[in-house]
Amino acid sequence: MTTFDDREKSFEKKFAHDQELQFRAQARRNKLLGLWAAEKMGLAGIEADDYAKSVVKADFDEPGDDDVLRKVRADLQGKGVMVADHDIRKAMDDLLAKAKAQIMTETKS
Repeated sequence: MTTFDDREKSFEKKFAHDQELQFRAQARRNKLLGLWAAEKMGLAGIEADDYAKSVVKADFDEPGDDDVLRKVRADLQGKGVMVADHDIRKAMDDLLAKAKAQIMTETKS
C-alpha cells in the first residue's frame, strides 16, 4: 500500500466520522427542539419526551431542516402558541450548537 492509499483511507475515515457526528448532533438538536416546543405547549414528563421523539422522527421525511420547522410550527399553532419562523430557526441554531457541545463532551470522556 502506498502513502497515497493510506492518506486516502485516512480521509475517508475522517469524513465518515464527521458525518456520523453531524447526524448525531442534528438528532440531538431535534430532541432538544422538541423539548423546547413541548415546554411552550405546556407538555411535561412523558408527553414532552414523546413529542421530542416525534420531532426527531420528522427529520426523516425529507432532506434539510424544513420538515422539522413545519412540524414544530404546525404543532405550536395547533396549541394556540404563536412563534415566528425566525424564532424557531434561531432556537434550532442555538440548540444545534448546544447539541454539538454535548456530543463533543461525551466523546472526550
